[in-house]
Amino acid sequence: MANLDDQIQLCCLLWAHLGQEAGLTAYEDRVLALVPEHGGSVLQRAVSDGAAGRPHEVQLYRFASQAALDGYVADPRRAALAEERDRVVARTELFPVALV
Repeated sequence: MANLDDQIQLCCLLWAHLGQEAGLTAYEDRVLALVPEHGGSVLQRAVSDGAAGRPHEVQLYRFASQAALDGYVADPRRAALAEERDRVVARTELFPVALV
């Protein structure tokens, strides 16, 4: 089991291309299903209307280690969806957080 000090907690903000809100959600459903296979867990997903420049989706997740996160990012099934991602996701902000 990984040391708790090695865990990585992240927040991801996602904006959809105009008219691709449902596509963004569908894409995220597919790629986030891979997270548990890489020692991670999706803690929360929240969806907004994207009005006034707000993100369409906010996600919180935890990975057991940097190696686990790297494995998820490099997963060939995720990479195979890059074209879909580019079509539906306009912008992504990913940053570490401390969950309290």
